[in-house]
Amino acid sequence: MPAVKSELTTPGAGRGLLDVYSNRFLLKLLVRKEIKVRYRGSVLGLLWSYVKPLMQFMIYFVALGIFLNLQKATPNYAIYLFSGIVLVNFFTETLGNATRSIVDNRDLIRKIYLPRELFPVSTVWVSAAHFLPQVVILVGASLIVGWQPSIYQLLAAVAAFIIVAILGMGLGLLFGAVNVYFRDSENIVDMILMVVTWASPVLYLWTMARDALGSWFFLYQANPMTVAVEIFHWAFWYPTLGADQIGLVELPPNLIALWLPVSLLVSLAVLFAGQLVFRRLAVHFAQEL
Repeated sequence: MPAVKSELTTPGAGRGLLDVYSNRFLLKLLVRKEIKVRYRGSVLGLLWSYVKPLMQFMIYFVALGIFLNLQKATPNYAIYLFSGIVLVNFFTETLGNATRSIVDNRDLIRKIYLPRELFPVSTVWVSAAHFLPQVVILVGASLIVGWQPSIYQLLAAVAAFIIVAILGMGLGLLFGAVNVYFRDSENIVDMILMVVTWASPVLYLWTMARDALGSWFFLYQANPMTVAVEIFHWAFWYPTLGADQIGLVELPPNLIALWLPVSLLVSLAVLFAGQLVFRRLAVHFAQEL
């Protein structure tokens, strides 16, 4: 005889992000679907993952590096610029797509029950698939100019990527859930994405922000994106500098010992808050959609 459960469970009750791990197969299917839908009818397909960041890099490099002459004050400015762009692109793509993930999958959500967290989490994996080709370009360009990183710098770069992924997932869960009820959330996220490139030292040196902000600089440094970008610079840009150039560069103090764990804790706090809000609001997703 088939086993009979002795306990009744509330329909739709779940364990949040833990259910994503339990439904790894569904997550894989969603990631494949997102990639196929995005490039359906596209001639270049996944090659757009190379073309878009390169075009963005060229615009910033010409406008800031050449016209404003920032490349003169920053050795290997091209590596400095691109190492920040690839990480910010990963965050902006994750947050933007996660915010729309629930609304875009309304038909599926109304028909069947599955862990709602699967949709914003799948956008993180899709963004990571686009992030990888950009990192390949970054590594290749860095090797050309003499990149010789230490194992600690490589591990720090991985930690920076994890921090950004956690932060993007937490904000994606928050805005993805709120967007079901208030579509203005997409406009708020669009404004955040406009600011994020300038709110971290992607296009300029961190010392410029320090000198301009003074005693308020600690708030700037507490931004996980700021720390992650600075770590990427330390891992990819700093090892390309020659002995005569290193003395001209000032690294952020306590970057690894203090600010890396602080940014990780902040990102985890955002993820916890995002998951809490998401679980509270997910109960009525089907009705609202």
